[in-house]
Amino acid sequence: MTFGKKVLEFYKDLDFSVSGIPDGIEVMNPMKDEQVQRLNEQFYSKYYNDTNPRIFLIGINPGRFGGGLTAIPFTDPIHLENTLEIKNDLPKRHELSSRFVYDVVQHFGGPDIFFRTCYLTAVSPLGFVMNQKNINYYDNNFLVKQYEPQFIKWLKQQIKFGANTKIAFSLGRGKNHDYLKRINEQNLLFDKILALPHPRWVMQYRYKKRYEFVEFYCDQISSYL
Repeated sequence: MTFGKKVLEFYKDLDFSVSGIPDGIEVMNPMKDEQVQRLNEQFYSKYYNDTNPRIFLIGINPGRFGGGLTAIPFTDPIHLENTLEIKNDLPKRHELSSRFVYDVVQHFGGPDIFFRTCYLTAVSPLGFVMNQKNINYYDNNFLVKQYEPQFIKWLKQQIKFGANTKIAFSLGRGKNHDYLKRINEQNLLFDKILALPHPRWVMQYRYKKRYEFVEFYCDQISSYL
């Protein structure tokens, strides 16, 4: 089975089994939508139709305008159509993180080369929304405590797709990296996890220097090939 088919099987069966989610928190699972399922089949068949190992780039959880719509991490509907040439009828709105990530994709050599080398994912493949705003898994104590077994289970399942377990990158130098380091020490998922600045942070606070960060991403990934 190819890397891509394993990803599709993973998302097909993805669900949460944790009860008692606090009032006001909504869980996003776009793969329940039939159009999104078809789009993912196109994407993973196009870019992951092999058994090559990949370097994991692990984000936080999907946002409303990127992976929360497409189910493809850090990929908004605009990049899905214009960069990856996968037409879709999803609401066309750019996501800041997606804009940065696809600058990295292009600088790395384009989608074919990047996705042949890297696998984008997140601690939680499901997104969380409160009061119509994204929230991070680590911003809510319930999510951290009750979801942790799921987070670890999901990462272990994805590693079996064909991970380069010598290295993984946390997309985020703060709480996401700290969390990944802790669960990695306890579960021995990767030999080491290094941190890269989060794409949204770059676009919000270092926009004028964003291409320096694009080069930094590419240099760091390339150094482990």
